[in-house]
Amino acid sequence: MTVTGIIHGKTIELKLDPHLPEGAEVELTIVPKKLPKRPSTEGLKRSAGAVADDPAAESDMAEVLRLRKTDSFRKIPD
Repeated sequence: MTVTGIIHGKTIELKLDPHLPEGAEVELTIVPKKLPKRPSTEGLKRSAGAVADDPAAESDMAEVLRLRKTDSFRKIPD
């Protein structure tokens, strides 16, 4: 028998009645039908404010941006 359901923590809510007695022990193989797609900005949102209390963060970022604009940053080593 194949029945679809929705996971709520450790509980699976079945979409159809499996017609088994209450308390019956079953064996499950869980195969996700389709995992929800994470928005592309999720990582950015999780990291927002990560360096808010770091006084050197602004100067460090300015240095990174400055180095990216230099010719040496763009050269590929031999």
